[in-house]
Amino acid sequence: MESQYREQLTKIKERKLLEADLDWLKTIPAHELIQREVIENQKNKALLLREVLKFYGVSSVAAWRDIWLQPAVAARRSHCFETCPGPASAWIRLGEIQAYQIDCNHFDKDNFYKAVMAIRLLTVKNPEEFIPEMVSLCAESGVALSLVPEMKKVPWHGATRWLSASKAMILLNLRGKMEDQFWFSFFHEAGHVLNDSKKHLYINDGSSDDSLEHKAGEFAVETLIPRDRDTEISLLRAKADVISLAHKLKISPGIVAGRFQRLTKKWNYFNGLKRRFEWVATNK
Repeated sequence: MESQYREQLTKIKERKLLEADLDWLKTIPAHELIQREVIENQKNKALLLREVLKFYGVSSVAAWRDIWLQPAVAARRSHCFETCPGPASAWIRLGEIQAYQIDCNHFDKDNFYKAVMAIRLLTVKNPEEFIPEMVSLCAESGVALSLVPEMKKVPWHGATRWLSASKAMILLNLRGKMEDQFWFSFFHEAGHVLNDSKKHLYINDGSSDDSLEHKAGEFAVETLIPRDRDTEISLLRAKADVISLAHKLKISPGIVAGRFQRLTKKWNYFNGLKRRFEWVATNK
């Protein structure tokens, strides 16, 4: 009887743990992960739970919490991570999985800075040309560039995370889809890689309240178009003048147009010069 009693207690405890884990599963965008074909569709909730844990590379929900809710992660995350940790962590995990598949040299700060300057000159090219070059230049200097479509409830443009002491990940999506935002996001994340601690997860959610996010934003602005050009840009009046200045700066006219709009708040001016990027040939 004692043995049966203990066995019953164990079953009750296991059932309660499973119920708690299934409640956690409701916070994870499993359906979206199934649509992206990164986990298998399982009608049985316990089996689906196992699929999601395998996606995260952990054996339990407790282990997931240790990784994604620990102070080291929380220190530099946005409000979205506080309110929607499931979708937020899923998007970052998709980036990690992609990044681990990219062979990189050991990180070298000087080499990455040179790569960043070389990538700036790629803004005049089309995505099918510049993306492979970006990925290659980043990898040669120890940075894995992951491009993952945005997820619902994750209003971010990019993120940076160190996968090891010698390999960083820059994660980007096309939220907003306009080229000036895409390029700003890349150089913003590059600023984190070059200037900030390897211990934290950095998220670009458009906020400048955080001092490190503000500094990364200024690095992006200055790298794309030096601030001393702002007055000249704000006085532009014709499309031809935008194109001419962009040619002198060796940068895409859409980026000059974007800077003009932010400086003047004239959001409808020169929109025709800004290219719209779209995801193609993948559902991942």
